[in-house]
Amino acid sequence: MAGRRGARRTALFLLYQWDLTGQPLASLFEGEAEPFALELAGEVAERAAELDARIDAVAEGWTADRMGVLERNILRIGVHELERATVPVEVAISEAVNLAKRYASEEAGRLVNGILGRIARDQAAAC
Repeated sequence: MAGRRGARRTALFLLYQWDLTGQPLASLFEGEAEPFALELAGEVAERAAELDARIDAVAEGWTADRMGVLERNILRIGVHELERATVPVEVAISEAVNLAKRYASEEAGRLVNGILGRIARDQAAAC
């Protein structure tokens, strides 16, 4: 799991740079990145508008474009992982909350937890 955790962190850093600069993801990383990190960052970047719409739909009084770059990209990763369902819901949420607490703030962790929790409940209710 530590490997995936580190890959999520790498994906977050790539997405952060991509979001700020608008440059292609491939140009933002020097050396070799773990394939999972590159795949995750690429999939999230490709779906950014769709993921932002999901975030906007449940974020009360906020839109993804008004959030900090870190928070927005952590949420994008979390929503993407929830929708892909390649990890349990609890893992997707926990990993995103940990990223938010570590790289943004405790408040960001609560924001991420609340938004991803709503999305997970909506998904469960739709099934």
